[in-house]
Amino acid sequence: MKSLLNQHKSTRKLTTLVENRTTYNADYAELNIFETHAFAEKISLTFNFPIIASMLTGKKIMHLEGFEAFNFFPGESVVMPTNKEMVIDFPVATKENPTQCLALGIDTFKIDEVVEKFNQHVAIEKENNTWDLEETTSHLINNSDVNHLIERLTYTFTNNNKSKDVLLDLMIQELIVRLLQTKAKSLIINDQNQVFNDTRIGTVIKYIKDNLTNKDINVDVLAKKAYMSTSHFHKQFKNTLGISPIDYINSEKIKFSKKLIKESKDFRMSDIAFKSGFNNTSYFNRQFKKMEMMTPQQFKKSISI
Repeated sequence: MKSLLNQHKSTRKLTTLVENRTTYNADYAELNIFETHAFAEKISLTFNFPIIASMLTGKKIMHLEGFEAFNFFPGESVVMPTNKEMVIDFPVATKENPTQCLALGIDTFKIDEVVEKFNQHVAIEKENNTWDLEETTSHLINNSDVNHLIERLTYTFTNNNKSKDVLLDLMIQELIVRLLQTKAKSLIINDQNQVFNDTRIGTVIKYIKDNLTNKDINVDVLAKKAYMSTSHFHKQFKNTLGISPIDYINSEKIKFSKKLIKESKDFRMSDIAFKSGFNNTSYFNRQFKKMEMMTPQQFKKSISI
């Protein structure tokens, strides 16, 4: 991500050491890049439009309504509804190693336009659900599709290109769809009221949760649980949740491995990989880096700071 900011650094003006803000505008969106070069606490930010905030470098501690305070690292994002306050601490920001974050704001009419199309094409079996981005805050940790889009958007916003507005239009539409899929996925996976338990996708999600560390779990097994052909199940799962069954399984295993790394500091990475349901350490390392933008060893080092 640092290399993506080269053009930004060459043109931006630094007027304050705490949350210095540079804004790039498009037809119906704006990208704000914030940079903090000194330790700071309890810095408040509020936007009068929905935003997705993503960490670029460094570390923040976020205080958001409805969440316990949490560490905010590169590769993570939060989706904030209109006029929701973020209170932020900067524990490691220095002049030499600033903490950098972006906040992408999108006009509500564009969001509504994409939401309407999305709801016409995506429905959960036996449920008449519609999805939107305005009700609740979301914290995204293992979402490589959103992370890649954020990188592409950052590069396109900060560099001049004749097709800039067209490219941003397409990428922002895709980003909204990815966020809607993420919300649908979250509602199904964290289904405390068991609304989706009697749906085929809900049944499969429950089976994955109950058998997460089973090394024999695969798409054929899941398709049989859903009473679908393998090809139809794969398509239905990805259309609903925005992620393939295997990528979802791996993301849940990586999430479990992070928990083990935090709680079991004496385990070797090969032990972590095995206990998380991976057959070999090299595949575990590749999947971890793909989803977390860092190796397991780098993650272990980052949480010890």
